[in-house]
Amino acid sequence: MLDDLGSRWACMEAGSGMMARRVMTWRDSGTLDLRLAAGFLLACMFGYSAWLTSIVFCAANGMRPLLIAGAAFFPVGIVHGIGVWFGGW
Repeated sequence: MLDDLGSRWACMEAGSGMMARRVMTWRDSGTLDLRLAAGFLLACMFGYSAWLTSIVFCAANGMRPLLIAGAAFFPVGIVHGIGVWFGGW
């Protein structure tokens, strides 16, 4: 059976009445191809290396507040690490 929303329902007998339960529908979004996996891995490596650059730079130069902020909130560390690479800091 299909209801108004297009989802499937299955009915089961339980004692004196009928109970309806929703059947799970699976969505297929395609496969993870090599190009997508390589791009994702490259983006993760880029972010991690920028974050690690920030941590090492702050530890070497005694910038403790930025070290704590960059370690606790990784986007701060990533932005700071990219800034160190391009000479912003």
